[in-house]
Amino acid sequence: MLTRILGLLTFLCWMGLGWAQDPPHASAPSPTLGEEAPQTPDLDDLDLPLDPELPPQASDQAPPGEVWDRIRSGFALPDLTDERDDRLIAKHIAWFAARPDYVERTLNRSRMYLYFIVDEVQRRGMPTEIALLPVVESAYNPHALSRSQASGIWQFIPSTARLFGLHKDWWYDGQKDVVATTYSALDYLQRLYDEFHSWDLALAAYNCGEGKIRREIAYNRARQLPIDFGHLNLSDETRNYIPRLLAAKAIVLSPEHYGLILPPIPDEPYFSAITTHKRLDTKVAAQLAGLSEEDFLMLNPGFNRPLIQLDSSRNTTILVPVSAANSFIARLDDPDITLVSWQTRQLQRGEAIDHVAHEYGMSGEELKRINGIASNRRIASGGVILVPFSKTAETAPPAPTPDLPASPPEAELSTLPTKHPPAHERRARKKTNRAHALPSKSHSKSAHNTPVRTHSALHKTHHPTASPPHSSP
Repeated sequence: MLTRILGLLTFLCWMGLGWAQDPPHASAPSPTLGEEAPQTPDLDDLDLPLDPELPPQASDQAPPGEVWDRIRSGFALPDLTDERDDRLIAKHIAWFAARPDYVERTLNRSRMYLYFIVDEVQRRGMPTEIALLPVVESAYNPHALSRSQASGIWQFIPSTARLFGLHKDWWYDGQKDVVATTYSALDYLQRLYDEFHSWDLALAAYNCGEGKIRREIAYNRARQLPIDFGHLNLSDETRNYIPRLLAAKAIVLSPEHYGLILPPIPDEPYFSAITTHKRLDTKVAAQLAGLSEEDFLMLNPGFNRPLIQLDSSRNTTILVPVSAANSFIARLDDPDITLVSWQTRQLQRGEAIDHVAHEYGMSGEELKRINGIASNRRIASGGVILVPFSKTAETAPPAPTPDLPASPPEAELSTLPTKHPPAHERRARKKTNRAHALPSKSHSKSAHNTPVRTHSALHKTHHPTASPPHSSP
């Protein structure tokens, strides 16, 4: 018996040495990064070396504890099998590699949102490549706006945004809200995957509309042709969409292989959510959060006006850096801090907006911009606009102030819920029959029978029922 055991151990040791000396061949990970950005030059015109092959393993230069490590560990999209796609991936990699400044700006913008997105993607069990999809869609710019009026980091068009309960009014734009649109985009992608049973097809449908993918699948099936991504008749935009995402993946896997550097992004939350009943200027909110006004609006891009407005029945949710959350709450209750410097004003008969602007030391164009009024539009008498507080305006008739609670409750930290309030779910279900009527242009995303998971606190607070301050569009 002992002889048999010793013989077995000897055999296992010999096998182990053989494996160590001749490891099985591992296929190189496929490149990954996203679809072509707006105004991208013709990739065929680039005189760049194209190297679609990647090192056999991911970069080991990133310090531990970065969000990039989590993203790499969750990569799960299958490689594309068509040679055309390999060539497209290589071209997109070369495009990014030739533009290190563009890559740096894009990934620096992502630092506010990336942990939250990755966390939500992994919570749902999705491939973490999806967290890089905003590279393709918007370069992580929440203010990005396409010609088809798709906006935000996930580029929702208005009709699909409404189907997902992303509210938009004069004060607040849910299409730009990073938290709300992340929940909705992932809901939509999950539904597409459940229908097509393929992440390639789900991503293609996210770009061109599921109606287009259904038609192409039906066409190929009727002719007994393959129905995978590589064999469908798709537009050049959609054909480039997944290869561009896979190019981003390749760069995240091994940035130094392409002469690029990923900015360090800690694997920890960047922002906290603060709920409050108080009105305050975006400029003041930025100061309380320790941010520039530009950075504050990158974190809270849904706010359309210099005044964060609300009605008495809703809270407002504001995102601030985790490190500033407690001091933000404390300073909101400081009586020595003036929170509001804007007021509403009703225009009198014959009163020109240029004259009103001069009264407050502003240009007419600036005042129109703040109020969302096109430069060639006029405001009817009796219209209400937003103007600064000013001693020179003491004689001007003020407009009625929106209802506010008599004693606002203290601001408080809130968690980010992962489900819509029931009202939003009902609204989404009612519009089921309109889902297939959406245009099949890029980002014509529809949703039917989908429980919309969005940041309910945001959607319950950022869109008051009060009318816009000015009466004309």
